[in-house]
Amino acid sequence: MGRAFEYRKAAKMKRWGAMSRIFPKLGKSITMAAKEGGSADPDMNSKLRTAILNAKAQNMPKDNIDAAIKRAFEKNAADFKEITYDIKAPYGVQIVVECATDNNTRTVANVKAIVNKNGGEMLTSGSLSFMFTRKSIFTFDKTPDMDIEELELELIDYGLEEIEEDVEPQENGDDKTIIRIYGEFTSFGELSKALEERGIEVTKASLEYIANAPIDLSDEQMEAVETLIDKLEEDDDVQHVYTNIN
Repeated sequence: MGRAFEYRKAAKMKRWGAMSRIFPKLGKSITMAAKEGGSADPDMNSKLRTAILNAKAQNMPKDNIDAAIKRAFEKNAADFKEITYDIKAPYGVQIVVECATDNNTRTVANVKAIVNKNGGEMLTSGSLSFMFTRKSIFTFDKTPDMDIEELELELIDYGLEEIEEDVEPQENGDDKTIIRIYGEFTSFGELSKALEERGIEVTKASLEYIANAPIDLSDEQMEAVETLIDKLEEDDDVQHVYTNIN
């Protein structure tokens, strides 16, 4: 399975942090989740619970999280909508862009301008649906008493498709093992509940577009495409950028 969603993840998070943009993007996700779920209580609103979880994983302060929830229920709260754009970039690169906006006219104009100025081409919505598959993805730390094979067998009934382990070096010299599980888009709720029932503390939960056939680029080709991706990620309305780059 391709891992295009991990493309330049560390660089992206560093860039977002440097531009102080990650918290507003996370805040928008929280506001949308609270409004859509109809409740400010994460125990009663699974979408909000997930949005808060992901915000905490990025060290978003509690005051910011509370403010984002409050905004969802204000009288003049912005009505954010999720919109997805399909883009063709040079060297066979395909890009799916997820946006959250209260003004579609503004957002599509901004995205089109970025794409046109950086060698890309806007495609008809849904054009890349066969190139990507949307998956439920959960990440958590492996504990000493965790039996991965047993966990895998248990979660298959809840929609698990794949489980993988990554070793993450730590500053103190002790490696940390990260577990990442993948399931169908429609299995998000069931997998989330199953992990919660087993006392597993998820550090990140998301629905992401995975490339069905990832491609490799040379350094020169990557550099040419990178500017387009950077500019898209910098836009305030853009929440996520997915590519078919391996």
